[in-house]
Amino acid sequence: MPRSGHIEDKSEAYYVGLMNSVGFRKKDLTKPVIGVVNSWNDVNPGHKPLRELAQVVKEGVWSAGGAPAEFTVPAPCDGIAQGEGMHSILPSRDLIAGSIEAMVRAHGFDGLVFLCSCDKIVPAMLMAAAVLDLPSLFLTSGTMIPYREGGREFVTPDAKEAIGMRAGNSIDEATFDRWRENICFSGGTCAMYGTANTMGTFLEAVGLAPFYSATMLFAAAAKVRQARDVGERIVALTREGAKFSAFLNEKTLSNGIKYVSATGGSTNAVLHSLAIARAMGCALTLRDFDAIQASVPVIAKFKPSAKPNIDTYHQAGGVPAVLKTLRPNLDLSARLAMGGTLGEYLDAAAIAVNREVIRPLDDPLHEGGCFAILSGNLAPLGAVVKKSGVEPSMFRHKGPAVVFDSEEEVRDYLLAADVKKGSVLVIRYEGPKGGPGMRELSIPAAMLVGLGLHTSVAMITDGRFSGATRGPCVGHIAPEAWDGGLLCLVRDGDCIEIDLDAKTLTLHVDEAELARRAEKAVQPERPLRGVLAAYRAAVSGAEQGALWMYGG
Repeated sequence: MPRSGHIEDKSEAYYVGLMNSVGFRKKDLTKPVIGVVNSWNDVNPGHKPLRELAQVVKEGVWSAGGAPAEFTVPAPCDGIAQGEGMHSILPSRDLIAGSIEAMVRAHGFDGLVFLCSCDKIVPAMLMAAAVLDLPSLFLTSGTMIPYREGGREFVTPDAKEAIGMRAGNSIDEATFDRWRENICFSGGTCAMYGTANTMGTFLEAVGLAPFYSATMLFAAAAKVRQARDVGERIVALTREGAKFSAFLNEKTLSNGIKYVSATGGSTNAVLHSLAIARAMGCALTLRDFDAIQASVPVIAKFKPSAKPNIDTYHQAGGVPAVLKTLRPNLDLSARLAMGGTLGEYLDAAAIAVNREVIRPLDDPLHEGGCFAILSGNLAPLGAVVKKSGVEPSMFRHKGPAVVFDSEEEVRDYLLAADVKKGSVLVIRYEGPKGGPGMRELSIPAAMLVGLGLHTSVAMITDGRFSGATRGPCVGHIAPEAWDGGLLCLVRDGDCIEIDLDAKTLTLHVDEAELARRAEKAVQPERPLRGVLAAYRAAVSGAEQGALWMYGG
């Protein structure tokens, strides 16, 4: 694939001539040509800083004797896409991965630097890197500056929960408007432990990005220095022939899953780990993921599951502090792309740990990991809940179903209706095929919290919840309603039982009644065209990572 060693071949004259036309000299093309894969755009706060960082990465590549060649890929913002736009978000993960793979194979780069930050873009780039298996490094933009008001710090999920607070009249219109305008305070990734920072810090935990890169404020001068380091380092990795698989493999993937679980990470990390593993050629199942994540305790939690935000996490020691704490549970022979092994780094680095934020192993916040992977007649292929974000009083909940066939229906209900305490809100036909696109229902989940109902009302769906979700919200129910999963037969008033300790999700309706309902079941009419039609036709179930271009 790489072409830099073959430009004297006369058959490469066309390549040399076309590269000359965009400014590369012939002698530049004898150097390692480094693809700088940039997901910068003007409409995603986590990605807006990447234009400047890309220039600094390229400076580092030049200074180390390489030739940087930048190209861009889409990077939608999950927050902006809430509602109708969310249908396209999970499909974009595989599209981004595929577009990177196609560009790199077409142009024959020697090594790659991936500039990414947000929810689907980090896993997309990991998937592409796994398939390409070239020397690779990753760099994220850093985090958003928290908004401060009245002695409090606010970050993105506070803006979503404010919708429920305003609906419940616990804040006035002026406060709501001020918060809406200011809580998302700057560029950078949202300063919460949602999917963006779960996956950004995962890059550090598996050794593919510099330590402290995801938790650092985007405006820090150290971020610029870090970008230059990455540019220099990728040239060295390329000359060594150190492939992506030398750094992300089965043992480091296990390290990464343990890290995510120990820090109360996003439920989306379950989907993405399965998808990345498939791209790596690794046979990771949902049950495998559960066993790995349950092998470590939860030693830290961040917004919205707890008070500390990502800047607080950075000040408390960041990812190295967590890895130092988890040391007995990790494979310390794992190589780091920035140099050395994880064990060598932990031996040599001066890592100060704030134990008020990152607890020791013998005094954790929770035992047995942050997730619960449920089964039962409602989810025979699995369902996922962020157990560490649920009040213990709601670990077991039994109540009557209130059924909705879309996110819009449940949003309207939460805004207008008198929600009965004890009920279970069922949102179906939001799975990978049914939605399509497995929309995240983060706004309904946040509204539940804002209305003060997260200690008395549960929510279950074949769609997803955000990494920023807290409360008794069970997602990823498989098989989904569109594929004939039992969810499609639930009726208002049916008794549903959730038991996080027993890891079960049960519909208490007798088999004869379910058989009668199945005879009359009608799938909603949701005609599609274009990308979403192709997605519905090819996508796998949530229990397999909702893949459609990489083994779906």
